[in-house]
Amino acid sequence: MEDFFLLLKYLFLGLFQGFTEPIPISSSGHLEIAEYFFGLEIKGMSFALLVNTASLFAVLIIYREDIMRLISNGLAYITTKDKRAEADFRFIIYLIIGTIPAGVIGILFEDFIDENLASIKTVGITLIVTGLALWLIRNMKGRKNDAELSVKDAIIVGLAQAVALIPGISRSGATIVAAMGLGMKQETALRFSFLLYIPVSVGGMILGFNDIIKDPNLTDYALPYTLAFFASLVASYFSLKWFMNIMAKGNLKYFAIYCFIVGPLVYFLS
Repeated sequence: MEDFFLLLKYLFLGLFQGFTEPIPISSSGHLEIAEYFFGLEIKGMSFALLVNTASLFAVLIIYREDIMRLISNGLAYITTKDKRAEADFRFIIYLIIGTIPAGVIGILFEDFIDENLASIKTVGITLIVTGLALWLIRNMKGRKNDAELSVKDAIIVGLAQAVALIPGISRSGATIVAAMGLGMKQETALRFSFLLYIPVSVGGMILGFNDIIKDPNLTDYALPYTLAFFASLVASYFSLKWFMNIMAKGNLKYFAIYCFIVGPLVYFLS
């Protein structure tokens, strides 16, 4: 019976992380909320790495056509200087540029963030901040498409992604708010945000591989971890599809309202 409840717990955590990862309410913050209020202790470093990798796979599946087009046109431009492929080549460059801030800040300040900002009260405050940011851009209708982005756009969105290293600041929320604030169309903001997630997630997976290998719980928790991985994959896929529909309808205000409700509750009840 104990093994059954262990599997049930990790199934819930996988679904919970997977559902909250794509939408702008902070999956890391909500995992801290789940641990604090429901007593769902997560053992070892492997869990976060595995479920984030599952979310990465969901993003790769959904954006597979965009990814293949970018790779194909990027290579075509490098080898033939085909002008028709130039916009996609520049888009790739902007993704690389946008990845740098989070990578650098993560390496330099990871320990500081973990020691000083990883608390449940921080999550309560940052959820309110996320809500305010979403509320400010809720009615924005940008004009910039993929071909009209600039280095400045890539840097600013990349810095927004770096801010999301703080627990409770949603990565998708921060990058989409920055992108739409810069005048991007909703579809372009969404695509740039989630394609920007890919290199950061891959980098985290590579850097964390050693933690997985050395995790003393890996053998005993192989089945719960596997269940959580596939639960996160499925939940991330459907959550991102749902969020894409929400973005198309311009209903970001509902996520802002959610953050305004949950943030203060988390802060005052913790």
